[in-house]
Amino acid sequence: MGIYLSTPKTDKFSEDGENDKLKFGLSSMQGWRASMEDAHSALLNLDNETSFFGVFDGHGGRVVAKFCAKYLHSQVLRSEAYSAGDLGTAVHRAFFRMDEMMRGQRGWRELSALGDKINKIGGMIEGLIWSPRGSDSNNGQDDWSFEEGPHSDFAGPTCGCTACVALIRNNQLFVANAGDSRCVISRAGQAYNLSRDHKPELEAERERIVKAGGFIHMGRINGSLNLTRAIGDMEFKQNKFLPPEKQIVTANPDINVVELCDDDDFLVLACDGIWDCMSSQQLVDFIHEHIQKESSLSAVCERVLDRCLAPSTIGGEGCDNMTMVLVQFKKPITQNKRADVGEQSAKGVEEAEIKSCPI
Repeated sequence: MGIYLSTPKTDKFSEDGENDKLKFGLSSMQGWRASMEDAHSALLNLDNETSFFGVFDGHGGRVVAKFCAKYLHSQVLRSEAYSAGDLGTAVHRAFFRMDEMMRGQRGWRELSALGDKINKIGGMIEGLIWSPRGSDSNNGQDDWSFEEGPHSDFAGPTCGCTACVALIRNNQLFVANAGDSRCVISRAGQAYNLSRDHKPELEAERERIVKAGGFIHMGRINGSLNLTRAIGDMEFKQNKFLPPEKQIVTANPDINVVELCDDDDFLVLACDGIWDCMSSQQLVDFIHEHIQKESSLSAVCERVLDRCLAPSTIGGEGCDNMTMVLVQFKKPITQNKRADVGEQSAKGVEEAEIKSCPI
């Protein structure tokens, strides 16, 4: 089987939920791809004050994306920084923690449980190198940290995933992103990117890659990976003389903190299967057009997925897995009458940077 099916899988997984502050809807679809490698998280009540949403776009296999969807939010919640009220530091640390947790014997067991059948002859399970000691050992120790370090039997997965997450507490929004999934907010109908797509053509990314011993060929790291930050992908994180944030590929997320206000309509988190087909402003306009017509937010997401799905695999765009989370803010968020959104950049709406609203 190639990377594409002969006909797309258009059945969708959709979900809706709400509390007294937020409503959300989400939908995901395999599409033309031979397998579904996206995953997501949607937790209205991470605690009594905080909501958590995330999209994880896998490559080389689905297991790292599923691992992050299962564990990343819990590592945020368990962080000392989170307990101290520092959500930005908590989510930043949780991204690196995913890589740490996936190394060693327990990491192998957890990843293999999330994957499909182990091919012991080929030695692979969706991007994992088979490790019989790691998978068969059971010494009663189940602490993640016990099996980390240079003597682990399992060095970590060769597949990986992007991660774009949003935490909402009161009128503060924390966005963390590694990779080319994207978070966008609609403020008074205007689309503002709250994350940056991490691609090899960015000068800062290229500089880190080269310094770490990598190269870029045909727009891909070492000729293979077309994004520069990801969780997993341990083959690009083997330089023992460099810290995690300076490896060829790093899980280091950009953190963006935004003060929400009454001009904020909704938030979108989506994988690149959506952004390859629609610009940020096009998607915001499409949502505004349909949000009053549809019976639920997930139905709006489903309309977006159908809109992006290509009629064939000839062009490439619209042929990827697609996942989208739509979060609508219930009014009023603050007592502000008007948002201070700041200046757009010279490149227009798609590159607009958002300013926090005054409290």
